[in-house]
Amino acid sequence: MIFITAKFRVRPEHADQWPQVVEEFTRATRAEPGCLWFDWSRSLDDSTEYVLVEAFRDDEAGAAHVGSAHFRTAQQTLPPYLAATPRIVNANVPQDDWSLLGEMAVEDS
Repeated sequence: MIFITAKFRVRPEHADQWPQVVEEFTRATRAEPGCLWFDWSRSLDDSTEYVLVEAFRDDEAGAAHVGSAHFRTAQQTLPPYLAATPRIVNANVPQDDWSLLGEMAVEDS
């Protein structure tokens, strides 16, 4: 799978509304057949930073995402809300879902 983590620094005046700003883009991306997940989190240390964790089935699914109409729309509509260019880590990972963190295993009760 393609595993991507991106950090978005949002302008302070838009930080609280960011989930609504990206709602349509998020919904459309999650509906893509090759999207495994597309999840936003807000930093605990910086209220203007959002982290996006996303995964796509394979290179073909990643290319379909970047080539989609909703991605092109996001390229036009999201930058005015941002304080800086998003930073990204992108890797191909030989798995298709999350693995368990064995060092913090929880026993079923």
